[in-house]
Amino acid sequence: MTLHIRTPLIESRPLSLAADCTVWLKLEALQPCGSFKLRGVAHACEFHHARGAKRFVSSSGGNAGLAVAYVGRKLGVPVTVVVPETTTVRAQELLRLEHAEVIVHGQSWQEANALALSLMGDDAAFIHPFDDPLLWEGHASLVDEVAEAGIKPDAVVLSVGGGGLLSGVVQGLQRNGWADVPILAVETHGAASLHAAIEAGELVTLERLDTIATTLGAKQVAEHAFRCTQQHPVQSLLVSDRQALEACERFLLDHRLLVEPACAAALAVAYEASALASYRNVLVVVCGGATATLAQIQAWRAALEA
Repeated sequence: MTLHIRTPLIESRPLSLAADCTVWLKLEALQPCGSFKLRGVAHACEFHHARGAKRFVSSSGGNAGLAVAYVGRKLGVPVTVVVPETTTVRAQELLRLEHAEVIVHGQSWQEANALALSLMGDDAAFIHPFDDPLLWEGHASLVDEVAEAGIKPDAVVLSVGGGGLLSGVVQGLQRNGWADVPILAVETHGAASLHAAIEAGELVTLERLDTIATTLGAKQVAEHAFRCTQQHPVQSLLVSDRQALEACERFLLDHRLLVEPACAAALAVAYEASALASYRNVLVVVCGGATATLAQIQAWRAALEA
């Protein structure tokens, strides 16, 4: 029995009308801890637990850490999560609800990650939020479920932060014989490390992050994710914070499901008819996110408008 659930795959009438094509939603926001992260994290944690790990340590802006905390509670293994100072109070509360030890450190994920690595001991397993083959293997299962449903999309739309989801979806597409299905990889302008790498032809470290989509906040995308763009058809797209926030509110109205701006970056592309004009059948990964509240999203919107 797996710790993640088989999530619904539904046709979205509102998005299909907006995009002028058939839009399918893989509702990863309905995972028990609120995001797709559970697929890969559970796979990694169970792997290390079977080999004797007595403690899990992770670094995360929220969702990956929440997945580690959830799995740790289910397996009876203590968890320490180091989060950067940009992590929302809501995210920290959710981590503590899962009985995780929460340490707040640094202005960026990179600083939090460095501290997390220093906390490792012989009995601990480090669970990376996005850069680990075990994670990609677990994330790939969401494509397996789409294939089992008998629906082959013309394109897949997903959000990119560190690149774990992108890496897993590429693996899933390729192992299901769908190497011809392109991915539309979406970032916000203020956290576009994959876009910068593609433009430069090599990994780029952003000087700073400037986005309300904090869970996309990796200054450098994983090397494997960048290599995926060279081995699989991947188109990099950028949206504004405003577009992501508008997509949050519109998706809540259309599907009664609240997602984070990081997830809504992909939805923002789907709400723009021109972006999907050349496709007939599109899969959007609703990656989820449990750490934002409606009040916070509305406050961000008000601040941008001011």
